Amino acid sequence: MSVRPFRDIKRRNTKVINVGNVKIGGDNPISVQSMTNTLTTDIKATIKQINDIAEEGADIVRVSCPDKESTIALKEIIRHVSIPVVADIHFHYKRAVEAAENGASCLRINPGNIGDQKKIHEVLRAAKDNDCSIRIGVNAGSLEKDILEKFKEPCPEALVESAERNIKILEDKDFFNFKISVKSSDVFLSTAAYRQLSKVTDYPLHLGITEAGGFISGSIKSSIGLGSLLMDGIGDTIRISLSDNPIEEVKIGNEILKSLNLRNRGVKIISCPSCARQAFEVISTVKTLEEKLAHIKTPITLSIIGCVVNGPGEAAMTDVGITGGGKGNNMLYLSGVQSKKVLTEDIIDKVVSEVEKKASELKN
Repeated sequence: MSVRPFRDIKRRNTKVINVGNVKIGGDNPISVQSMTNTLTTDIKATIKQINDIAEEGADIVRVSCPDKESTIALKEIIRHVSIPVVADIHFHYKRAVEAAENGASCLRINPGNIGDQKKIHEVLRAAKDNDCSIRIGVNAGSLEKDILEKFKEPCPEALVESAERNIKILEDKDFFNFKISVKSSDVFLSTAAYRQLSKVTDYPLHLGITEAGGFISGSIKSSIGLGSLLMDGIGDTIRISLSDNPIEEVKIGNEILKSLNLRNRGVKIISCPSCARQAFEVISTVKTLEEKLAHIKTPITLSIIGCVVNGPGEAAMTDVGITGGGKGNNMLYLSGVQSKKVLTEDIIDKVVSEVEKKASELKN
């Protein structure tokens, strides 16, 4: 069961590129990315983290390649993971060439920082020969010296000028399989830069608020920044940058997209903050259900409301719902219709059972 959103988001029409088997841009789903924090040379640990990230719902993963040992490790890593790998490259063109040759699906570079035209040409040739896309990664913290001197400080115009300069470098070499990001740790600077860039190019945009902070502060900054852009149809792929486990980045990224009806994956829980009216412990119930239903990948809506004030209305719009009632008797709703009373001590088991049953029905 789904409820028609109050506002349908009309996405900006962008070119379509390939990152491995994932298509970015156009009307393709907005993809969620994360980045490993293991040493890339620790092949076993990196493979495990990538697979954990993929299981959580990431479509693409980025891996640091600061040295030759890391780009060599890519070849073995890529053999054992199920999602495309982006090689994160800074300055050294040979690392980019090696990463493309060793199976990377995309290179995250600043072409202007790679070196002279001959080096850039070698990188682009390696990318073309190996069907490898590129992300032009402009960052407020590492703008070109002449652009920073021109604008005196990082500003939206500076980020966009850097992006346009790098776009021209690739286009002049007949390379068009790329996406662009213009990131800053400042929400206002980032969103303004993305809005300006979206008016001057139709290449797909990778959204992010870089170095956003810890779990709470970073999630809030990212939700405000990315959410405002996505609501206006800007953005084709996202990464939430947190000083936390990469799995948390994926969770937040998916939740942002789910809240905007731009992606449906897993159980979407609608729950009240609880109050004196609650007929059962809503907060602990929701926390337990989040853990027990994490394995469900099928899109399902679940309402957990502690009383009859808002409960019946919310339950009428979800696949499965529980509304708190008096004396430990709570009402179970299935597909928006009252089904049966459920004792408080049985809520967890009953809800898990019904959600799993619903997931099975929808799969078949």
